[in-house]
Amino acid sequence: MSALPEPLSEPSPDPVAPVLPLEREPGRAAAGRVLGRALRGHREDRGLTLKQVAAVIRGSVSKVSRLERGESPPKARDVHDLVRYYDLDAEETRTIERLLEFAQDREWYEHYSDVTPGFLKRLIQLEGEAEEICVYENLVVPGILQLPAYAWHMVRAVMPSASEEEIERVVQLRTQRRLRLMEGDVPRLTALLDEGILRRRCGSARVMREQLTYLLEAGDTARVNIRILDMTSGYVAAPPYPITHLTFRDGGPGELAYVEHINGANYVTRPRALDDHRNALSNLRLAAASRDRSRDMILEARDAFARD
Repeated sequence: MSALPEPLSEPSPDPVAPVLPLEREPGRAAAGRVLGRALRGHREDRGLTLKQVAAVIRGSVSKVSRLERGESPPKARDVHDLVRYYDLDAEETRTIERLLEFAQDREWYEHYSDVTPGFLKRLIQLEGEAEEICVYENLVVPGILQLPAYAWHMVRAVMPSASEEEIERVVQLRTQRRLRLMEGDVPRLTALLDEGILRRRCGSARVMREQLTYLLEAGDTARVNIRILDMTSGYVAAPPYPITHLTFRDGGPGELAYVEHINGANYVTRPRALDDHRNALSNLRLAAASRDRSRDMILEARDAFARD
């Protein structure tokens, strides 16, 4: 097994600047496609034709078709008119509103700039550009898989001097981040989690049951692979800090690693350092329990909290 990567000293801003060309907006485009599919589903559920709906938004059949295929930027007025016409319930309306926001606002996280450090903003934007994410966590459920209640207790623990409003805004950011990734077309996600995360209480037993149930549901999807590092399987030379590894589509840099620490984060792009982090994650993946065994471990942990 390769040695653990040494602590990093690369500055975060410069190495990743080429990753963010302004003309590439796959995150925004993906949200537009998901929004279009949702609108098409509501139309078909009601037995309506494209022609009938076209009149609602003062357009043609082709305009509705482009909207439903995500081929043209959605206009808020058109979407709101369709929401009213389809008589969507409150939850359905909230989902459409979130997707509309993502489709219209490429940098949606800027709404949370008061509680988001610059290095985290860069990671969130990079996640939207990525084709695949592999994240290793040794202490908590990764932020992109956290439910609001779990996130609230975790944020309160690490930000004891923060106000309730600040905590709530951080939780909202994490929720938007999770929804944006899980409701879009990209990326694929592999989460390598230390078994202690399943047992370490964050909030009440109910909070833990809900969070673990969500991990089970996410892990049952084709795009999410959750693997647990079983503490009884023997020693694994695991890094003492979380690692996020991102790979990108053709036309940009191939990959980078993100390592967060108490006062900032490092974006790793140098080939040798990337090799170290990639090898560390590969070793962890090999040592982790199978997908089926990992699911059983999450179930066992959830059942243990059910007895509390």
